[in-house]
This record gives sequence, C-alpha cells and structure tokens, in this order.
Amino acid sequence: MTTNEQTLTGERADLLDFLGKHRYFLRHTAQGLTDEQANTRSTVSALTVGGLIKHVTAVEQNWADFARNGGGEDVTEVEFTPEFVAAWEDKFRLVEGETLAGVLAEYERIAAETDELVKTLDLDASYELPAAPWQPPGVFWTVRRVFMHITAETAQHAGHADIIRETIDGQKSMG
Repeated sequence: MTTNEQTLTGERADLLDFLGKHRYFLRHTAQGLTDEQANTRSTVSALTVGGLIKHVTAVEQNWADFARNGGGEDVTEVEFTPEFVAAWEDKFRLVEGETLAGVLAEYERIAAETDELVKTLDLDASYELPAAPWQPPGVFWTVRRVFMHITAETAQHAGHADIIRETIDGQKSMG
C-alpha cells in the first residue's frame, strides 16, 4: 500500500463493497456478448443488456454529480415530442457508433469517480431534490442516501439484465 492509499473501514467500506458487488453482477451479464447480442431485445421489454449498462452509467453519473454539487436541474415541464421520446429511448439501447466495450469502459470510468466520492464526501451533507412531477418540493437526501440509491438502481437493473441475458443464451449471473 502506498502512502496515498487509505484503508477504508465501516460505513464507507460497506457502501463500496455493496455497490461493487452489484456492479459486478451487471457487468457479468454482458460477459462474452457481441455488440449485436448486447443490443438484443430478448423479452417483451425494449430493454437490452448494453442499453441497461448505458442507462445505469448515466444515472450513476447524474446522482454522483448531485452528491458532489447538490441541486440539479428541475424537471417540471416535459413536452413529450417525438424527438424527446426518440432521444429517451436511445438512452436504453446502443445506437450507431456505440459498442458494448465502449459503454463498459465508460461505466468503469464513472464507477471509479463515484468510488472516490464515497471515500471523500461528507455522507451527512444534504441537498434538496430537484423539482419533478413525481417529487414533492422540499425533499432532501443525504449524500449517504444518494449512494444507497445508486446501489439500489444498479441492483434493480442488474436483475433486468440477467433476465435479458438468460433469454439470449441461457447464461445466468448466479445459479
């Protein structure tokens, strides 16, 4: 261990371990897939393994930014134009020019940044959530809760990805 490394214990170590475990399961669902398979809709859902990794990456980055800076962009008025819907759907699949390797590399980059925040931010700092139709005003989350939410989001989508992958070729994350 270098002098720049620190050994984490307690809550921060638990948060990193728990998040790392669910990230592993999500990445494992993509192991050995081609770009075409990673972009395959294998259930009635529009979700794909590659698209879920892309989505989880964006969600983690957004929440990590919230934990780092507080605040965020209010989402009170959304106009569901065809362009908006198409752009939203593109967040859940690989689009032209994207590869599974590319989205996995971006996921690793964002994960490393988030891990640094888990190690360094004040877990008790609290920020008001942005205004949104699904969110009443005046709700505050601690940085700790943000990291717990990132973990929950990752775990949920790892389960989705596991079902999609099992439908593609029978591989399962566990069992």
